[in-house]
Amino acid sequence: MADEIQSIKQRFGIIGNAPELNYALSIASRVAPTNLTVLITGESGVGKEIFSQIIHQFSTRKHGPFIAVNCGAIPEGTIDSELFGHVKGSFTNALDDRKGYFETVTGGTIFLDEVGELPLGTQARLLRVLESGEFIRVGSSKTQKTDVRVVAATNVDLHKLISEGKFREDLFYRLNTVPITVPSLRERKEDIFLLFRKFTSDFSEKYRTPSIILDAEAVELLKNYTWPGNIRELKNIAEQVSVLSTDKQVTAEDLLHFIPHTRQQTLPMITGGKNGSEISERELLYKVLFDMKKDLNDLKQFVLHMAEANQLKTDAAVGSEFFESPHNDLQTIIPQMSTELHTKQPVVINHSGTHAHELVEESLSLIDKEKELITKALNKHKGKRKDAALDLGISERTLYRKIKEYNLDE
Repeated sequence: MADEIQSIKQRFGIIGNAPELNYALSIASRVAPTNLTVLITGESGVGKEIFSQIIHQFSTRKHGPFIAVNCGAIPEGTIDSELFGHVKGSFTNALDDRKGYFETVTGGTIFLDEVGELPLGTQARLLRVLESGEFIRVGSSKTQKTDVRVVAATNVDLHKLISEGKFREDLFYRLNTVPITVPSLRERKEDIFLLFRKFTSDFSEKYRTPSIILDAEAVELLKNYTWPGNIRELKNIAEQVSVLSTDKQVTAEDLLHFIPHTRQQTLPMITGGKNGSEISERELLYKVLFDMKKDLNDLKQFVLHMAEANQLKTDAAVGSEFFESPHNDLQTIIPQMSTELHTKQPVVINHSGTHAHELVEESLSLIDKEKELITKALNKHKGKRKDAALDLGISERTLYRKIKEYNLDE
């Protein structure tokens, strides 16, 4: 199997050795010889169309036609005609009979990209094709047969669309006979530099410029960037660096000119996350930490004010200087917060005008803080979970799971 996967990579120009990528390729190679319907999921820019071509080229239909259709790019009023054809006079400007893709591609493979964008009426027509191989041209009453293998892809959560009534559940199960998940670039950290090096080498040859060389810090910057545009964004950055960089020995500082928002987007990450819900949980935890920081800062400011009123000098000033310092960024704030929370004892002003150190027992559990935030958000929005999830900055699906986990619906 390893040799087969390597052969596929060489044939289709796929670079990388991440386990998630290899697993997706192994599923594609095993399902290709069958006629099963495949649903490819993954973020925008991860290369889902390559997988559809792999499935077609390694199938018994490889000598038949292959067509890729972007369902989101075709207007709703004409998509039925594009897919299933129409007869003369069926609508304005229908001057002749026209064959649709399911008729012209018979014996081959049709790749329906962004299948979640299909209108509900078109979804019903597609379901009939998948169940019986039959379709009807727009404006006709004659049933026709087709022999087409369907490979679909989407970058949205179809389960969410189903719950919103925007996607048919029966069609989802027809399409999802064999699911393939293409990993995002941030889940393939070990492949990022390999891809960047290949892209810059190609662009250097194309534009006849010297090859780009990254120092160690620049390589780490590439690996730690979130890459929301995935491979498409990485290729774009590689081309910019190849053409616009004045020094071919590129440092991390040089690279920041091409991805200037790195400082804001590259937060400390909990590694091992595989899906959007885990990323949302991480964001929620940072929200909790920032709220804790704000509460601690307010407390220190209050104590400092009280101490100054009594002409006392306390160590609260040290804490206020720390939070007001412009040199503290997120990477240093959080670990120092953790240290202060466990070592600092708040100063309490007693009635005699003197100060004393008193240990205040307060729960610093992230779980407790998370439950408190969720409860506040639900109360604020009067139980409307969608609004509460939006306010918390997490997905509605993650909020449902957290409510169930913490028994907050009781």
